[in-house]
Amino acid sequence: MLACRALFAPADYTFELPPELIAREPAAARDASRLLHVTPAGPFGDHVFGDLVELLPPDAVIIANDTRVIPARILGTKDTGGNVEVLFLEPEGDGSAGHASWRCLAKARRPLRPGQLIRVTGSDVTLMVVSERAGDGSLLVAAPADTIGFLEAHGRIPLPHYLGRDATAEDRASYQTMFAAHPGAVAAPTAGLHMTPAITERLAARGIAVATLTLHVGWGTFAPIRTDDLREHVMHRERFVIPEATAELVGSGRPIVALGTTALRALEAAATAPRTVPAGPGSTDIFIYPGSAHTFRVVDHLITNFHLPESTLLMLVCAFAGTDRVLAAYRHAVATRYRFFSYGDATLVHRC
Repeated sequence: MLACRALFAPADYTFELPPELIAREPAAARDASRLLHVTPAGPFGDHVFGDLVELLPPDAVIIANDTRVIPARILGTKDTGGNVEVLFLEPEGDGSAGHASWRCLAKARRPLRPGQLIRVTGSDVTLMVVSERAGDGSLLVAAPADTIGFLEAHGRIPLPHYLGRDATAEDRASYQTMFAAHPGAVAAPTAGLHMTPAITERLAARGIAVATLTLHVGWGTFAPIRTDDLREHVMHRERFVIPEATAELVGSGRPIVALGTTALRALEAAATAPRTVPAGPGSTDIFIYPGSAHTFRVVDHLITNFHLPESTLLMLVCAFAGTDRVLAAYRHAVATRYRFFSYGDATLVHRC
């Protein structure tokens, strides 16, 4: 079995990707996407996603992330007339005084200052900037107390920048997984986009259980690494909740399959011992990469999409399944014309 080599330079996790292989639209049928099976050795397996049912152990437990993407992107104008774009990240207040404080990213021609008002385009809602920018570029914004309801009414789905387009009405449905139940993410747990009720029925017929947890995907997961050494990079914190039933399945001894890197992050961050995770809420800023000294204690198999070069997500997959093996699989995927990134195809990899 391949060793998980320690490589600390972001450039060690790069690959050549023709732009036309970036999937800019969802597949016509979710479960018709392709699936690359990356075994620890031997040839790679080229499949369709529905083949997953036969590729997993018959007593496995698949754990999916049931977070729901919020329409977090708001357009507005400053009281001085300039255009502003605000991306709502996560709540920080308790809704007192008729508003909630949310940590946001904001894009404007000139820096925003505390007390500045933002009139939301197409509504009578006014937001107020509460704080200066923090070191990570975020600031606090006062929003209506029912911020989720406000965003549902006036926000736009924040599609990844590499899609090169604004979200459409269709993206409100296609950029949510079948498990989406708890609003709070600014990006979809994209491995779950391939799952359908028909596949879950076939999984159940083989004795494979499907359980959920909630991790609200934050922008920090996708933030670029700005250091030359991975050991100096700091991940942003993300909130998660593990239900009692899911914790019990983890402790059952059955093979655990994470449906996506976000499910894996929550499980591995929560683990207190091998095959042991407590039920309840938590948060994590865990950064898993080859050489991070993380020992995987819960997850045996990982279903995940293809990730960006030099991204923390690709590094996590390399730590899980072996850097050389994963990068070779990516080269195979490019040569055989797989579709990449959020709306692209999937991989099934195994712990090295």
